[in-house]
Amino acid sequence: MEPLLVAQVVVSVLLVVSILLQNRGSGLGSVFGGDFGGYYTKRGFEKALFYGSIGLGVLFILLAILNTKLV
Repeated sequence: MEPLLVAQVVVSVLLVVSILLQNRGSGLGSVFGGDFGGYYTKRGFEKALFYGSIGLGVLFILLAILNTKLV
């Protein structure tokens, strides 16, 4: 297998995991009145996870462009 394809698969799995780990509170809990409704800032791990998922998304797009150029 090509190393760029393997890197893209690994980045895609990490991107999915980082997105699923983010808890926004807008799931089914808000349907039953569990919504916070206030403003809060991201701190610590939540902030790092947010910026990490942005970086992984950019890296995924770059790898996808590189993989299409090589085909």
